[in-house]
Amino acid sequence: MFLFVLFRSVWKRIKGALLWVITTAIVIGLLLGILYGLVGKVDFTVRHLSSSTTTFPSTFTAYSRNQPCIGSASHQCSAYSASTASEKTWTMHATFPEYVVALATIVGSVLFSIFGGVGIACLPLGLIFSFIRRPKAVITRSQYIKEATELGKKAKELREAADALHQEERSGSKGRKWRKNVKAVEKELLLLEDDVKALEEVYPQGEKAETSWALTVIGYLAKLVLGVLGLIVSVAWVTHIVIYLLIDPPLSAFLNEVFIKLDNLWGLLGTAAFAFFCFYLLVATIAGAMMLGLRLVFITIHPMKWGATLMNSFLFNVGLILLCSISVIQFCATAFGYYAQATAAQEIFGHTLQSLRGIKYLYKYNVFQIAFVAFAGLTFVYYIAFGWRRRKPSGRFQLSS
Repeated sequence: MFLFVLFRSVWKRIKGALLWVITTAIVIGLLLGILYGLVGKVDFTVRHLSSSTTTFPSTFTAYSRNQPCIGSASHQCSAYSASTASEKTWTMHATFPEYVVALATIVGSVLFSIFGGVGIACLPLGLIFSFIRRPKAVITRSQYIKEATELGKKAKELREAADALHQEERSGSKGRKWRKNVKAVEKELLLLEDDVKALEEVYPQGEKAETSWALTVIGYLAKLVLGVLGLIVSVAWVTHIVIYLLIDPPLSAFLNEVFIKLDNLWGLLGTAAFAFFCFYLLVATIAGAMMLGLRLVFITIHPMKWGATLMNSFLFNVGLILLCSISVIQFCATAFGYYAQATAAQEIFGHTLQSLRGIKYLYKYNVFQIAFVAFAGLTFVYYIAFGWRRRKPSGRFQLSS
């Protein structure tokens, strides 16, 4: 009897989940089909050119930089001297997979502009300021007891608040205030865990206490080194975006030329550097999501901690990586267009995506690149102003009434 009741309960949940998945898939499929039929077209602007002919010359001494074209009176070729009336627009349907990738790229680019812009600055600066805020020495036993007592009181308050929220949930009063209090308890719990970890760092215990303190010191030195290297990469990224993408015409190909010169030194060296910059951009996006998730109330907190990460946090961050990875590919294909020319990524993200109706204007006016640089600048100013400060205790925790 017990197995029958258990099987019935599990089957009910599976059936409900399948119903939601199938309904969601049908709705999304219909929306994509309608949008693809209406605006899933690519517009290419071309010119109809014509030029005169002449006998094949016996020598080419008549041609120079000042006289590059056919005809004694021509100093420019037909592509330069053609009138605007020669411009025509070719319209063709994009393939359905390309259109789905384009829509996913738009959604991912919005998140990427925010999280990536914040992360490109907070990733290296967070490591550097973590070294600046590092504990300078081990505390005494009396100080440890005092701090541990305060943390114990804070843990008791959070336990009482969690029990009160659990009682509200069982009574069925899960309103807006209840969700706000749950987020507040989750945030305070994460901060409490950080405080406990910081206390364990400054007062290592056990037979290997001296070894633990030495490893702590080495760890903060490693953060400083990685932070400085990351800051160099972040500055190179932002500089490249400004001088190659935002300024028209570009001042320099910058990193594109660096990759090409590295390829000349060794075949895979430029490719490895290209992959490193792309991977760094993706890691910076995840770092930005972590930072904003811990500081903004309206974003669900999904922390990634060694040995203490919940399954829903894993799923959230995997989904974020998958969604933003498409935008990272598109962003890198645009930023490194000179190096990645004549590739499949450049064809999809460089030509088709930037010529798609309704979407091309976002890339024509560099909306996402400008937002990326703006968020990076704001984050840099924030860290310079407040990043070096230690976090003060928030005091007694109370639920909002």
